[in-house]
Amino acid sequence: MSDTDGVHDGQRPKGVFSTLMADGDWLYTKGEYKKAIDSYTTALTLKPDDKTCFVGRAKCYLKMGQSDNALKDAEASLKEDKSFFEGLYQKAEALYYMGEFEFALVFYHRGQKLRPQIQEFRLGIQKAQEAIENSVGNPSFVKLEIKGDLSFLQKDEERAQPIAAIQHLTTKKKQQTLKTPKSEKTTKQLLGEFYSDKKYLENLLKDEDLVKGKTKGGERLQDVIQGCLTYLDTCTEFWNQEKPISAQEKERKLMQQKTLPSATSDPAQFLLKSLDDIDAELTSGNAEGSLKKAEEVMKIVQGWSEKEVPNKKEVLGSLHSCIGNAFIDLGDLGKALDHHQKDLEFAKQCKLPDAMSRALDNIGRVYAQIGQFSQAIEFWEKKIPLVRGGLEKTWLFHEIGWCYLELNRHEEARDCGVRSVAAADEIADEKWQINANVLVAQSELKLGNFESCVSHFERALTLAQLQEDDSAMNVIQKALDEAKQHLPQVKRVHVYAKLCLVIIQKETRGQRHYRQLHCNLTGTWWCVKSDF
Repeated sequence: MSDTDGVHDGQRPKGVFSTLMADGDWLYTKGEYKKAIDSYTTALTLKPDDKTCFVGRAKCYLKMGQSDNALKDAEASLKEDKSFFEGLYQKAEALYYMGEFEFALVFYHRGQKLRPQIQEFRLGIQKAQEAIENSVGNPSFVKLEIKGDLSFLQKDEERAQPIAAIQHLTTKKKQQTLKTPKSEKTTKQLLGEFYSDKKYLENLLKDEDLVKGKTKGGERLQDVIQGCLTYLDTCTEFWNQEKPISAQEKERKLMQQKTLPSATSDPAQFLLKSLDDIDAELTSGNAEGSLKKAEEVMKIVQGWSEKEVPNKKEVLGSLHSCIGNAFIDLGDLGKALDHHQKDLEFAKQCKLPDAMSRALDNIGRVYAQIGQFSQAIEFWEKKIPLVRGGLEKTWLFHEIGWCYLELNRHEEARDCGVRSVAAADEIADEKWQINANVLVAQSELKLGNFESCVSHFERALTLAQLQEDDSAMNVIQKALDEAKQHLPQVKRVHVYAKLCLVIIQKETRGQRHYRQLHCNLTGTWWCVKSDF
């Protein structure tokens, strides 16, 4: 092996890792969290200690509600560098969503100490303090001693492992959080609509004949019912810790006065949480819930002045985008288009390239879905200069090419396909290499360039075999077989032309020993028999 080969072998894993990371980041922004996790996980097999990769996967786990896994990844990202602020933030977030508000507060403080300019840490401190207040009363009663883990806040050199930093909560307050609601009225208020389910299950337990029965899986009905009741009791206890009835009553009264404490006290925190909730609803498949939440938040934002929210137009644009995506999922493409166009208007006014790219992407997607391919091409081509990363580039050229193919503009479709292939090759993304090569092959078939068509189908088939994608292999093989049927006639004409030229050349030299000519029907070979 040459030195050059060694260099290339060393560079390939690095390129593959970067590609996997880019895929994970892109899938996360698209809300495809499970696929993003798969990409990050594969990347970690190449670089098991990459802290940025752990953070990316932790973010996905949080979006999917898997706080335990998010915490493990956040801690893994801090293994080699305890001051890695992105890891600190993800650990704080994971702890917060696990209900460990006191521990989350420690890491929000630690991150702010390292990166005071990052407002997420400040917002984290505020929401953790509010959660603690709702759980155990006013934060002034929560006593933190500067010991162990909290010493980080005074001396950067001393970085002990974070553990039980807040073991010094007032005993009475700590005990208060562990108490279950005493009265049936309290339980009813906490459970809300689930209270009737709880009473129904309790009545079922009184039916002695029923509880002796078993499910199809062999479980005793008594155990199943008791398990459900235990779960509801756990929820009741947790909700009481997170927001006691006294706090809920206060909030209810404020809502009756048509005020929103979280919105008015800190608009930035309110918006961040609201956008996360809207996105989570849509990701989980609840498009109606996402739409309702987004419309409610938009009414609130529209009532604010730009002094209260300096980036009001940017926020409104994001909300229009959320509403448009919800309408897409609900099948109302007309309303979806209206909201995405408003998103584009705000993006242009604020001169925000990322927001413009997002809006152009969504508008093109809507037009493509309703079959208006020319309009889809128009908006997607405006997005080309705003593209970031090879994955987005190969996807965009593929979609534009597909629209050209639908319009029977086969040369433009092929050109876009070639650009998509180049972008896919650059990032070594085998999935998009398959898609792009198939697009080129389909375009060449329509143009009558059968040899090129077969070549691209064969490459796509090889990539599908490497991916072990049986469904893709079957479809591509069928298309390849159909394309090859166009080859014999073309090849035969080419072969006979070559044979005629040979005959003429031989006869002019006086050699007449050639008696029989035979050409293979596939056109892949030909032979000449002589009298010798």
